[in-house]
Amino acid sequence: MASHGKPRRDRASEYEAQIKEIRIQLAEQIKCFDTQVDFRQQLLQDMSEFLRRKAEINLEYSRSLEKLSERFSSKIRNSKDHHIFRKEQNLLSPVNCWYNLLNQTRQESRDHAALSDVYTSHLIPRLTHIGEDVSRLSKKSKEVGLLQQEDLLKLMSELQGAMKTYQLYHSDCMYAEHKLREAEKQDEKRTGKLIEHTASSPVTDRGQRRSSLKKTERLVEKRLKKYLENSQKCTKARNEYLINLNTVNNNINNYYINDINDLIDCCDLGFHLSVSKSMRVFLQAEERVQLSRQQGLQALEGAVDNLDPQVDKNKLMEMRSDAFCPPSRFEVQPHEGDEVLEVQSEPLLHQEIVSRLQHIQSRLEREHLETEEVKKTLKATLQSILDLIGTDEFDLSEVFQSSQSTESLKSSGSDTSSKTSTAKRRANQQDTENFYVTKFQKYLLGRSTICKLQTKYDLLKEAIEKAAVMDSHVSGRRRYLSRAQSSGQAIPRVVSSCIRFINLHGLQHEGIFRVPGSQAQVNEIRSSFERGEDPLDDSCSGHDVDSVAGVLKLYFRGLEKPLFPNEVFQDLLYCIQLETPQDRIVHLKKLVAKLPPPVTLVLRYLFAFLNHLSHYSDENMMDPYNIAVCFGPTLVSIPDGQDPVSVQPHVNEVVKTIIIYQERIFPGPAELAGPVYEKCMTVEEDEEYCDPLVPEAPIDECEQEQETTAGSEDELDFIEAIARFDYMSRTSQELSFKKGDVILLHSKAPGDWWRGEIAGGRGLIPHKYISIPEGAEKKLEQRNLRKEAESSTAHTPEDVLVEPSR
Repeated sequence: MASHGKPRRDRASEYEAQIKEIRIQLAEQIKCFDTQVDFRQQLLQDMSEFLRRKAEINLEYSRSLEKLSERFSSKIRNSKDHHIFRKEQNLLSPVNCWYNLLNQTRQESRDHAALSDVYTSHLIPRLTHIGEDVSRLSKKSKEVGLLQQEDLLKLMSELQGAMKTYQLYHSDCMYAEHKLREAEKQDEKRTGKLIEHTASSPVTDRGQRRSSLKKTERLVEKRLKKYLENSQKCTKARNEYLINLNTVNNNINNYYINDINDLIDCCDLGFHLSVSKSMRVFLQAEERVQLSRQQGLQALEGAVDNLDPQVDKNKLMEMRSDAFCPPSRFEVQPHEGDEVLEVQSEPLLHQEIVSRLQHIQSRLEREHLETEEVKKTLKATLQSILDLIGTDEFDLSEVFQSSQSTESLKSSGSDTSSKTSTAKRRANQQDTENFYVTKFQKYLLGRSTICKLQTKYDLLKEAIEKAAVMDSHVSGRRRYLSRAQSSGQAIPRVVSSCIRFINLHGLQHEGIFRVPGSQAQVNEIRSSFERGEDPLDDSCSGHDVDSVAGVLKLYFRGLEKPLFPNEVFQDLLYCIQLETPQDRIVHLKKLVAKLPPPVTLVLRYLFAFLNHLSHYSDENMMDPYNIAVCFGPTLVSIPDGQDPVSVQPHVNEVVKTIIIYQERIFPGPAELAGPVYEKCMTVEEDEEYCDPLVPEAPIDECEQEQETTAGSEDELDFIEAIARFDYMSRTSQELSFKKGDVILLHSKAPGDWWRGEIAGGRGLIPHKYISIPEGAEKKLEQRNLRKEAESSTAHTPEDVLVEPSR
């Protein structure tokens, strides 16, 4: 790539600064989660310590109990962390319970020995279990959150790469356009000078000026082609950049709106309910010991009833809005005055975008179904966990009896069966939690995938709809196609010529009809057919297979009246409802019989060719289904009122069926006389020196070879090599190329280097990066030796090639 296409630093630094802020915010979220867990652990430890000490002090009655209350009250008053947390958290519900508990304790004057047994045997182990649950769930939730954050950072990194690629290609496009304008100005300047000096100049000088003018015209054509290629690359890069941009914005919004809420819920799973159950055990013991404390206990019970994970979550997020507030959306950064700010569906990219849209739609439907199932499972599992936590009730009826003495107390906590039941319940709870976290992670990933796919689907669908409305080239193309239909030929010349060319040169061409060809070549071939010429009749035409395939598709797509008229559209779709291939064949055969004979002839010829092409699917990767995806929208137009996205797959299935069973569907030569497709075709022109599969071969070389009487390979002035790897030039004397490029070698240079050219540019080429035909190197050396021995000054092909301006 040229160095002139570097993006501006301020544009890139703006994205980097925004991403850096998001990274800091994500780190703050993890710190906030850790702080919340630490606070809960400290809270549970304080409550456990409180109950343990209270159990001991209960035996000492009022005075010891008052000292205990004062101890923890002073700890709260003197603790800086508690003051800060209380101020920021606006007194969360578990903290509120703790404060009410201390207020109630200050009012106690005595307690019963049964309370000591209840605290020691039941409440303290329960709080220990809650602490273990908090640590375990917070760790797993943190891991899930980190995975989600890594996915966000990965998407933002891809966005930066897409933006840089887009800026680079757009700079190349602007540079190619600039060079094209310079060539056009040079052409106009030389043309004007030629007109001024034509009358006064000698005849010999006129020929030289015409030769110079032709060189300038070839330079303009070459730079126009380069500009069109760079423009297409720029459009594709811009599309990917805009898609990535919207994907990142929607995923960030999904993470901050949905994922964070769910992560906090996962971290809080069962905590509030467990604390609530523990506190209710305490309440039961207190109510039986001392009914006079009812007023204080009612206040504490109200605080327990207000334990609400949703309210606490909202308070936490409101107080720490700097960590949980969604960041601003990424804005489109157009490069160097580019005014296109949306995804576009250009003609050469239309089929690719339609196929991509269909693939995204099918995958989106699958993801919706899978995510909905996971959501149902997640909801049922959550209810199971809450039920397991909620069933852990402790019955105090047997602990306290009518007598107030300590001798009448019974401790149910020492029962062996109760301990076994508790251990079994906890093991079941942990297994259920592990299953819940696994499904929760899968649910978040599925929702994130749906967000990405839905964004891409909406953008691509909008681009397709706008392209259908703004197609401004349909009328001119249809006039040309109408002339081809009314020419009187059984098979239109454009159809037979394109099929014949592909039969000879493109049956094994990978991605035929799927890979778009050169728009410049497509327009050139179409223009030749419009003038009544056959540009594919010459074996040395230099046209590539993808461009010829594009002309064939363009012909059928632009017919004013499609081969399958709208009147038979519903009959075509009815074929999908038939289950067996035999029923479909019978139905389609009756449908074809209703079509006019000229249309049937063309369809029979075309589908016989497509069937033959599918036999080479191992080489060209185009089986009947892939061919149907390319020709479905071309041959069958969807009537107004139908949804193209949902109907197109059915149309493609019908076309696939016709391709496979074309011999049984269409009438044979005996039933319908007319041209029949032949699998083995011939060409009159000699193709020894001109390979039509190589679009890079200069047309001037083909013309020279036709004019040369001695046409053997030994007398070629160059040999063709294929690039084995990508290579980036390190000096101005070297040439850069991509893997698969065709390189023309002229002579051997010192060391492991060759002198050659690529697309008109000359320089040095490394030997180890190219593949040379066997024996070609020796022949080229012999040719160079003969040229050195010759005394004549015959011109070489390099003399007639136009040097690109530097």
